[in-house]
Amino acid sequence: MDDAEIAADLRLQVGRLVRRGRAEDPRPQPVTAALGLLDREGPLTTSELAAAQRVRPQSMARTVRTLEEDGLVERSTDPTDARKSPVVLTARGREALAQERRRRTDWLTLALADALDPAERETLAAAVPLMARIVAWDERRMR
Repeated sequence: MDDAEIAADLRLQVGRLVRRGRAEDPRPQPVTAALGLLDREGPLTTSELAAAQRVRPQSMARTVRTLEEDGLVERSTDPTDARKSPVVLTARGREALAQERRRRTDWLTLALADALDPAERETLAAAVPLMARIVAWDERRMR
């Protein structure tokens, strides 16, 4: 199997795995993605969120409004530029995100235990750092 075939198969299977893990999300994917980004990056403006998620600012503004209405985020004041109002996670937002992450992890834990034997789980565990290196390579490349 050459690199292109490995890449195509990996892309297909990882995509299917991610979609299946998201299938039972209680919120639309863009909402959960925005929560996760705020958790990882800290306060961001609506424009910064839109750029990071590669969506139009108007679309992100709707997502942020939904998050605000649900009490999952709130706007703050930028200490260096009062014209900006970064969006920050609330305690309720952090808990909603933690619950979603637990649900996805629990689903994947069950799938690993039921679908793979111990040797296969070890093989998959060995692949995780390799996948992390691919992500790190891309992050370095994008800087």
